[in-house]
Amino acid sequence: MKIILISSKHKGARSIELSRWSRALLSLCCLGLPLGLAASGYLVGQQSGPRLSEAAPDTLRGASPESVASEGLSEPQLRAMTGNLAELEARMTRLDALGQHLTAVADLQEGEFNFSGPPAVGGPMVGDVMIEAPATSLTRELSRLAVHISDREQQLSMLETLLSNRKLQEQELLSGMPVKGGYMSSRYGWRADPITGKRSMHRGLDFAGKTGSDIVAVASGVVSWAGRNAGYGNMVEISHGNDLVTRYAHNKENLVVAGDVVRKGDTIALMGSSGRVTGPHVHFEVYKNGRAVDPSSYVARTQP
Repeated sequence: MKIILISSKHKGARSIELSRWSRALLSLCCLGLPLGLAASGYLVGQQSGPRLSEAAPDTLRGASPESVASEGLSEPQLRAMTGNLAELEARMTRLDALGQHLTAVADLQEGEFNFSGPPAVGGPMVGDVMIEAPATSLTRELSRLAVHISDREQQLSMLETLLSNRKLQEQELLSGMPVKGGYMSSRYGWRADPITGKRSMHRGLDFAGKTGSDIVAVASGVVSWAGRNAGYGNMVEISHGNDLVTRYAHNKENLVVAGDVVRKGDTIALMGSSGRVTGPHVHFEVYKNGRAVDPSSYVARTQP
């Protein structure tokens, strides 16, 4: 290898011939000096000042570009992640508000669902405790928020199940009057027959009202029979499960057929005077285990 030196003062040139060992020594000096300076700077940076992962969240948001770059994040990336963090926090606040509103609507006991803190959990420790590697403050904040959102989702899921079960129980509970408008004109039990005047057993309740007014199901179920019966006139029979059956008789018109699934409050017929009657009303019967029972206790029931 030959090195040529040019002197501007003497306007001349001088060449120097380097041997193989001289070339190797020169290359080592050229490469080793920058690497040594870089290594020294890294060690000094590790020993001085807190790391980014040890900074508080507020400090992180004001981190300098140099400190962000040392963690592998550019300043635009930091702004984007900080914006995502703020959006997640806002969403969690809305989830808390929704949970508190649903708790109030469900009329739950105070303290049964607390959306101001995580749900109570626990259990014995199994195996070794896992020690997580250090993370940046932004990563810690995102992880913390993910845990809180998971807690809220768990509570909302339990609340949804509770409300669904309560709604199902309300639908299954046989309660209320079979008419939207009217009054009770005859009770269950022995009475003077309205046609013959003789003492006879009345196996239901009569609700008088206006012809054509709505007759409604008092619980959800399946229509087991719908048609015309000699004494009952137009009649609808609904099976509610648990060996409970209801009958709605003397209808002007039946609006359902056998096999229809009805919900509590659905209109199933229109009030009329079909069958053996003296005026428009609905004759309402309740059967328990195949036997007619007094419907009064079911009519007087209130929702849970």
